[in-house]
Formats: sequence, structure tokens, C-alpha cells
Amino acid sequence: MKTLTETFPDSPAEMAALLVKQQEKIARLESQIHNLLESLRLGKHRLYSATSEKAPGQVELFDEPEEIAELIETPAKATSTAKPATKKPATRKPLPKELPRVQRIYELPLAERQCPCGCELVEIGEDVSEQIDIIPAQVQVIQHIRKKYACKGCEESIRCAPKPAMLLPKSLASGNTMAYVITSKYADGVPLYRLSGILARHDIDLPRQTLSESVLKTAEQTLPLIDYMRSALLAGSVLYMDETRVQVLNEPGKSAQSQSYMWVQRGGPPDKPIIHFTYDPSRSAAVAARLLADYLGALMTDGYTAYRLVTKSKGIAHLCCWAHARRKFVDAQKAQPKGKAGKADLAISTIAKLYAVEKETRDSDAATRHRHRQARSVPILEQLHDWLIKTRRQVPPKSAVGKAVSYTLKYWPELVRYTENGDWPIDNNVAENAIRPFVIGRKAWLFSNSQRGAKASANLYSIIETAKANGREPYQYLSWLFERLPTADLS
Repeated sequence: MKTLTETFPDSPAEMAALLVKQQEKIARLESQIHNLLESLRLGKHRLYSATSEKAPGQVELFDEPEEIAELIETPAKATSTAKPATKKPATRKPLPKELPRVQRIYELPLAERQCPCGCELVEIGEDVSEQIDIIPAQVQVIQHIRKKYACKGCEESIRCAPKPAMLLPKSLASGNTMAYVITSKYADGVPLYRLSGILARHDIDLPRQTLSESVLKTAEQTLPLIDYMRSALLAGSVLYMDETRVQVLNEPGKSAQSQSYMWVQRGGPPDKPIIHFTYDPSRSAAVAARLLADYLGALMTDGYTAYRLVTKSKGIAHLCCWAHARRKFVDAQKAQPKGKAGKADLAISTIAKLYAVEKETRDSDAATRHRHRQARSVPILEQLHDWLIKTRRQVPPKSAVGKAVSYTLKYWPELVRYTENGDWPIDNNVAENAIRPFVIGRKAWLFSNSQRGAKASANLYSIIETAKANGREPYQYLSWLFERLPTADLS
């Protein structure tokens, strides 16, 4: 058996080549170990750290302080000079004025209205306090009584009062009932089988299958409204777009375990936003192209490649979301060794400065916002771009920081384009906020049985989320809509 020294080549050139090869192998293994440790730390953070209903990394960006960069560079100084935050006293938010008030008046008994001096006390004012009084859902039966009339002379002519127009003519459920069921499922995430159980406590037999069919028929009657909403959506100057998974069990040509997609778009007039959901079995660029077929404004999205392909082919101004770019660095920050600051912290603090400019001009007009972006945001972006180019040469491309840097540079033209127009947004958060109720509801009802059900869900989510975006309470709006929909002129 040869010893270790006997395996070395005799030639100095061969020895040097062997050393180079071994050094490359060691560097490759060290890089793999580094990436695995990052993945382990990030996985443990996602598994054990506190979570919320917000999407990962979706924090309040406007509240992030600009001083993070200074804290990273001089932590000792920052710690010694920091002042303890003074906690503001909690104040109770007043109850909505539009809620009905029931007054209960309490007066002093006559015997207690006598002053020790002998005079009678007189009223000088009142002390008012309020409590919320919730009355559980009341179930009642509406009897539609149609009077009949007959001729006493010939006793042959009999007439009956016409039947009123109804949302679901042959159903036990009234328009208000459907408003309650649809709001409970699509706004509150209550599955239909639970709603069936709730009604059963009132001795009402409405099985889940019956409720499901009623919901589907109601959704189909809203199609003219959905078409109108879509035309108003595409008339806006800025469109936000996102998509998420949905499982449809009985989908032609696909297994029950496969994933389909719910696409969401938010746009329309700034003072009357429209939120539109569209179901499709595919996530391909062809779907995005169809949804943007008649659109000519600016599009804000995440970094999904399909959007870039469609916007280039149609000549649409494409904006990419800074919240998504920041999220990549947040993941890299979580993958860092505990207690150590790194390159991810510097990137996050720089992005925070961009959001600080947006916060200052949030209530300004477009022209003012554009001037501030050109004067303040553009120099920050130039510095950040130089840092990204430099950092890309310093970090392994497969590391968490390397992936964040590569993503940001890949979509840099779309990320910085928001500075060209004061009306254009910096991120896609409003689309993510619009799609979040669907994602939360999906955790309760899990899947749709058919394409018909998925399309119905898209229509009803569109109406409910649009109502909420315009400050309307979903049940009250649906109740109003379903009362008028049967007699509406939809031509």
C-alpha cells in the first residue's frame, strides 16, 4: 500500500496543478456548507418564529426607520445614545356614528333629588357612555301572499297578483339569506357545511349541496356586473396584478392534486378602485396576455417572467415591486448567523430610505411626488445599483444574499421605473392585500369541486373585495344588490 507522500506527483508542475484542483474542491465544499447553513437557519426561522396572516416579509415598510444603516455601522454608539421610547397612553376608538343607538336613560329617584340645604336638585347635564350590543342573526320567514280575484257575474275570469321578481325564484333562500351566506363564506372564511350547521340550530334544513347550488346560481346572475367592473378596471391608468394557487378537484385533463390559479387585478379610477378575480387552470403567459388584451396603462407586478414577456410584446410600461425585492434580502437576513449584521442589513436599510421618500409624499400630488423622487430617490437608487454590482462579485451566486442581489439586478429596469411618473407606485402591496382574503379563506374551504365553482368564487370575491375597497360593508352591499338585481335592466 502506498504512503501519502508516494501518491504525490514528482513533477512540480503536476504538483501545482494538484494543489489548485484541491483548493478549488475545498472552495466548492465551503460554498456548499455555507449555503446549507443558510438554508438551515432560514428554515428554522420559518418553522419556529412567530407568524401572522401577512405574507412573508410583508411588514409595515413605511414604519421602518432610516437609521438602520447607522445602527449597522456604529452599533455601540447607537446603543449608548438611544433614548427609551415613551409609550403613548392608549385611547379607545369611538364607535361608528352610523350604528343605530338605543338610549337607556337613568335618573335619580325623587327621594335622592333633595339637597341637604332643603332645595331640590335640578338637571344640569348628563354623562353618556357607550357599549356594543350585538344581536345574533335573526331568522324569519317571508310569506309572499298573492291575492286572487274573480268576477262575481260570470264566475269565469280569475286573476292573481303577479309574482314578484326574485333572485332565486324556486329557492327557499331570499336575497338577504344569500347575502348572509356569501358574506360568511367569502368575507369571513366560513365553509358552507358550517353554515348549514348554523342554520340547523334554527331547525332549518339547508344542506351544504343546496347552499352550494344557490351560491353558484347567484354568482351567475352577477355576470353583467362583473363585465361592467372589468371594463372600468381596464380604463384606469395603473393596474396591479398578482396570482395565487387554487385546487380544483374535477378539472378536465388534470388530476385532483394539480394546481390551478386565481389571478387578481386591481385598477380603475383612483377614487373608485375595482378588484377583479379571474380563475384559470394555467399560469402561462397566454393567460396574462388575455387579461391585459385591452389595457394600455402601466402594470405593477412581482418578478414573474410572464408579465415581462407580455408587457414587452404589448409595449406596456412595466413596474416591478420593491417589496418583493426587499423580501429577498429579508430572507438573506434571516439566514445570517444570529447576532451578526451583514450585507442584507445594508440593502434593507437602503430600501427603507426609498420608502421614507414615499411616506413623505404620500398625500402630495403626482408632480410633487415626481420631483421628490427625482431629487432624492434616484441618487439612492444609483448608490444601491453600484453596491449591487460590487456585491455580486463578492458573494457566492447561490447564497441567500447572492440570490437577492441577482433578483434585484435582473429586474432593475422595472424596479426603478416608478421614479419616472408621480402616479406610479413603488410596490404591488395593494394587489397582495386584495388577494390575501382569498388566501386566508382557502385555508378554510381548501378547494373548489369544479370549474363552475372556481369561476363563481372569482365573481363573488370580485364583488366583495371591490365593495370593501370602496368603504362598503359586504353584507349590506350584497343585500342591496340582490334586492335590485332581479329587476335591473341588464341590456
